[in-house]
Amino acid sequence: MRRLVARRGTNALLHLALLTFGALWVYPFVWMLFSSLKTNTEYIASGIRLLPESAQWSNFSRAWRVGHFSAYFANSAIVTAATVVIVVVLSALAGYALGRVRFPGARVLLAAFTATMFIPKGYTILPVYQLIKHLGLLNTMPGVILAESSGAHVLFILLYTAHFRSLPQELEESAEIDGSGFFRTFRQIMLPLSLPIVSTTVIMQFIWTWNSFFVPLIFTLNKPELRTLAVGMFSFTGENTVDWSGMAAGASISLIPVMVVFILFQRYFINGIAGSVKG
Repeated sequence: MRRLVARRGTNALLHLALLTFGALWVYPFVWMLFSSLKTNTEYIASGIRLLPESAQWSNFSRAWRVGHFSAYFANSAIVTAATVVIVVVLSALAGYALGRVRFPGARVLLAAFTATMFIPKGYTILPVYQLIKHLGLLNTMPGVILAESSGAHVLFILLYTAHFRSLPQELEESAEIDGSGFFRTFRQIMLPLSLPIVSTTVIMQFIWTWNSFFVPLIFTLNKPELRTLAVGMFSFTGENTVDWSGMAAGASISLIPVMVVFILFQRYFINGIAGSVKG
């Protein structure tokens, strides 16, 4: 009986500690949401206090219209959607080749892919910039999309590789008997079976691209109308003043799509991570 009471007490303390840690972790996000409803003066003077004296919903309309967030939102949606499609297709094809096809040097190639994970993105931006420039796509939407979708995407390739290796060989053998070729087998049989990995790739790449700052900044320097939401935050910074409440409202707007995508795909995301680790 005493052990049961002690165990319950320990569990209660553990849950209390986790709830406290969770509250501290979420607090900055909640504070930003409430700060988007404050005036600039109240934003600076209120400190860590959450509730505004009077909700300033006009901050959102100011961010949307005056801060040009309507255009930035559309740019982010186009860049993110195109980048996610490109990355999903390329990563799935690479993972399928490494996971299902036996060829000389496969392990060396996989090791080379893995090694690129340790290369900082700042070192690769120069060749990417030169390539986009020589293609004549600098300061264009296709140029931003290609720059965002560039790179090895090693994490996704490894997830696809582990998943495709775990699938039974009989699937491909049955497809060959039915006269299905390599790409048809991949498109109609193997890819639909990898929906959890596809969802994982979509969620992670969506978040990375939607919140990307460095690449859109570099490739839209001379075209402010092509800015994405993350870069568009500069519109709230003047020469001598900063519209803090407008910036908080803009940040709140930019978080809505990320939250929606994660809520819709979270079940597949968890299944994809669990399945790849198991495989």
